[in-house]
Amino acid sequence: MCGIHGIVRLSGEAQFERALLSKMGHETVHRGPDDEGIWVGDGVAIGMRRLSIIDLSGGHQPISNHNDTLWVVCNGEIYNFREEREKLLQKGHHFKTKSDSEVVLHAYAEYGDEFIHHLDGMFGFALYDVKRRRLLVGRDHLGIKPIYYYQDRERLVFASEAKAILAVPGITPAIDPVGLAEYLRLGYAPAPQSIMAGIQKLPVASMLVIEGGRVDVRRYWRMPKGQDDSKTETEWARDVKSELERAVVSQLVADVPLGAFLSGGIDSSAIVAFMAKNLKEPVKTYSIGFEGGEAEALYNELPYAKTIASLYRTHHKEILVRPDVATLLPKLLWHLDEPVGDSAFITTFLVSEFARKDVKVILSGVGGDELFGGYRRYLGEFYGQFYQKVPGLLRTQVISRIAQRLPADRHHPLLNLSRLARSFVLSSELPFEARYRRYVGAFSDEQLEQLAYQVPPGEDAIARAFHSVDRSDPLRAMFEVDAETQLPDDLLMLTDKMTMAASLECRVPFLDRGLVELAAKMPGRFKIRGRTLKHILKVALADVLPHDILHRKKRGFGAPMGAWIKHQLAPLIDRMLAPEVIKKRGLFRPAAVAETLALHRANKEDHTDHLLALLNLEIWCRLYLDRQTPSDLTEQIKAEIPS
Repeated sequence: MCGIHGIVRLSGEAQFERALLSKMGHETVHRGPDDEGIWVGDGVAIGMRRLSIIDLSGGHQPISNHNDTLWVVCNGEIYNFREEREKLLQKGHHFKTKSDSEVVLHAYAEYGDEFIHHLDGMFGFALYDVKRRRLLVGRDHLGIKPIYYYQDRERLVFASEAKAILAVPGITPAIDPVGLAEYLRLGYAPAPQSIMAGIQKLPVASMLVIEGGRVDVRRYWRMPKGQDDSKTETEWARDVKSELERAVVSQLVADVPLGAFLSGGIDSSAIVAFMAKNLKEPVKTYSIGFEGGEAEALYNELPYAKTIASLYRTHHKEILVRPDVATLLPKLLWHLDEPVGDSAFITTFLVSEFARKDVKVILSGVGGDELFGGYRRYLGEFYGQFYQKVPGLLRTQVISRIAQRLPADRHHPLLNLSRLARSFVLSSELPFEARYRRYVGAFSDEQLEQLAYQVPPGEDAIARAFHSVDRSDPLRAMFEVDAETQLPDDLLMLTDKMTMAASLECRVPFLDRGLVELAAKMPGRFKIRGRTLKHILKVALADVLPHDILHRKKRGFGAPMGAWIKHQLAPLIDRMLAPEVIKKRGLFRPAAVAETLALHRANKEDHTDHLLALLNLEIWCRLYLDRQTPSDLTEQIKAEIPS
């Protein structure tokens, strides 16, 4: 695990100094505090910061072949490297190290561009072919590891984090209007956009090929199309259980201590169960809860985590926190590179920092909801088929008008039910794609027009993703669109950045390629049965997890942000989203922001996601556009806002 970075000449005679690569690496030292490596060639330079996980003494990068004609840096882990290494040895290849990264280099030497199909893991790599003067920069199949890049006429610069690119002279941060609009619509900027002008994200399962001054983006893998109708439920459950256990076991390879995040939900509990079965030592598990009132209690899953920890005799640690979120946000948003409107980044960082005291590697249940149908929004189509039987005039003239007046507060049991009912009713008459947007989006197009001075025209990431899905199966379509958008560019992005902020490597067994391809072929009726989410997982794990864990009410891995915005974060909101601040920034209409805040505080509408998106954007602007340091901004917040 590390951070990689580099620069390659596209035209002209430019040469690149080691000092420039060191400067880029300094920006991501948190990704690799154990080691630094740089190689400089004719018109190209690549570097890395290393977090030592495998082959601690011999895994220094960049790694070259026997005659120094191939060089590679790699971020992440190649889980099948031992099997591939043995195959390559039999073909006559000679290895300098026992590291997984060296397999990338020899696989390319043996298979050419097809080498990518021999890699199973999470990775971002850069491989330079000296003889062909050719650079390949690639990202893994599901987008677990990020790659940013900047291109102008003379050079291409790439890095695991955008802040390393900004360390290169001549690259100045500015807001990209399209990236901003997508961020406001979704709460994140989906690839290939970033929120920074000129800096793009490499899409999932893609490679940059830079050769002869040309830059091509090549997609090398997509989820399988079509479904397998030949299996029974029993057969699907058997295969899911087997593939999940295989995935967990394959990701236990490490020469350093490892552990697991444990929320007490199905996904993390299953991972811990299979870890306990296949490790000789007790599994180290980590859980987090929030101190406070009723809202914080909704996010406290510690009792469920204790149940699993006791059942599988883990070495369990838990932390109950009352974070000073206002002063924590600058640090976390600097690490994120881009603002996000998902409160899970706060929880992820806090539990990562806690776990890093003991371990360097953690396993997480991220991805299980997208693969096997764990989100409540997937039930919209189920309930919709019944709601559509209600006479049209009654739906549109009576029920919809009542729904518009319903109060909303996601951290109060009754008001949260009211919020969900309102959302369902108001989206029920929309076309399928528009309904999906309501499920996953932040600002609607109508809200965006009222808020922003400029909204660029054109298709967004959701529209592009829907072009390639079969809308006749709404459930499968939602799964596929999630995998192209929210999963890599929201959940995996924040997971990578927040764990790496704590110098912790996070592995995600549910996103093992074999398990993903199995789930992609499974008919939706096995994933969701009536109102039962994750039906097939519950069947598959019936003899692994207790009934109370399998059938407990789902809770998100987030934070009580709605309550914090009304109370703990209210002074920060008032300061950061004050009319004079909004006017000076010049992006939004101050009156629209003020109205959004007023409606939220009156419980007339739930604008948690909108306000978090606006707050995080303003903090990000101060860090990246105004060039305040995280520590300086934190001290300013402490001085200006009473604790």
